[in-house]
Amino acid sequence: MDIMKKAIDWQSLSGNFESKFSRFFKRFKIATLAHDAYIHKTKGTSAFSIFIKLFLLPFIKSNIYRNVVINKSSDVKKDAIYDFLKSYKFSWRRFLLKLSVSVFEFINNLTDECRDSVFIIDDSTIERKRSKKVELLAKIYDHTQSRFVKGFKLLTFAWSDGASLIPLDFILRSSANSKNRFHESTKIIDKRTCGAIRRKEAITKSTDLIVPAIKRAIAAGIKAKYVLMDSWFAMPSLISKLSSHINIICMLKRTSKVSYVFEGETLNLMQIYSQLRKRRGRAKILSSAIVSFKDKLKAKIVFVRNRNIKSDWLAIITTDINLKDEDVVRIYGKRWDIEVFFRTAKQHLELENGFQGRDYDSLVAHTTIVMTRYIFLSIEQRMATDQRTLGLLFHACCEEADDYTFTTALCQIAYMIEENLMRNLDNQIKDNAAIYRAFSDVFRSYGINLDSFSHNHKGIALAS
Repeated sequence: MDIMKKAIDWQSLSGNFESKFSRFFKRFKIATLAHDAYIHKTKGTSAFSIFIKLFLLPFIKSNIYRNVVINKSSDVKKDAIYDFLKSYKFSWRRFLLKLSVSVFEFINNLTDECRDSVFIIDDSTIERKRSKKVELLAKIYDHTQSRFVKGFKLLTFAWSDGASLIPLDFILRSSANSKNRFHESTKIIDKRTCGAIRRKEAITKSTDLIVPAIKRAIAAGIKAKYVLMDSWFAMPSLISKLSSHINIICMLKRTSKVSYVFEGETLNLMQIYSQLRKRRGRAKILSSAIVSFKDKLKAKIVFVRNRNIKSDWLAIITTDINLKDEDVVRIYGKRWDIEVFFRTAKQHLELENGFQGRDYDSLVAHTTIVMTRYIFLSIEQRMATDQRTLGLLFHACCEEADDYTFTTALCQIAYMIEENLMRNLDNQIKDNAAIYRAFSDVFRSYGINLDSFSHNHKGIALAS
């Protein structure tokens, strides 16, 4: 790990930060994973050293231009950086998926078996406002801004247990319509390479990319109970394909173009809702219905009150018809984790503005490095908030804590205070018993009888 040490010393990071980065790279064997994904060079600065340099940039509030291009003292030249990013032979998908599997195994040991782990699918706009000649740059529709912009759609696949999110895979999508693409791919590469496969996926419809991505994650050993999707992916054909691999929970669009079979009738979503009996009062869950698709697949639709507009409603569908209505809503709430991921990646990890290259392979490499940064932050956040990451020390403390309840501790503290007062109070204070009674009254208000506590016994008696 000399390369890692050298790279971090170059950044002049604090000892605490150095240990966190080093621990992450060592624990998950980042160098080995990169080499297994064919991310290596035959000469010059090693690929792993360049990877570390790029990985650390946002953490030291810098970028490639300031830290490499105009920095004459940089130990890595800009040509080496750009050649590394532009390589179409590096299997960034293989690297990210293998890293995600290792992190999943680590986090899964900290996750209760009763917790519902999920796959989450969503996309976000990567805007390139001033770009003109970026490879596969396209005119895409941004739903948040309700207008067309220049850029890409980042279709992301992630795993979450409700506490930590791990990005598993992504496709940096252009447009399937050639008329919407500003610049076509001109790079001549072997069609069997990773770069060629990525470019083919970039101009494929997103609905055709979801099932293969989920199958790759499941085949890699990542387990989840459900797939969560937004209403943009709630198409009966896609739900039917995915349901053969895993159960689905997703929001539904209100449209007359999509119909379901409900009680022998073919109805759209609004017609189904109008025929249901609603719960009275301020109930958050209004009603539910069992429906079927044209291919006879059964599903449950749960209608919930829109918390932003009380008179409005939303609909969530699941292929697990035995799941309770409340659990459908609770599990779907975990989809918000991926929105947090997009915001963090853009605002802090330089997803949009950290690299302005024109080569498509460079964009894929940069996006993978950004997701690796997020995985690092997820691990650190989990270790800081989840006591089970302390391992055997935590379990040993739990066993010891079982012997002393909170009430026992209060009684012992009160008894020591009382004895100390009786022994050390000034002679002018004659009524020590009154002080003791004052303490007793306070603890008695919490149901604790100090009079029954004796220093000759380890136990305590609670007032009835």
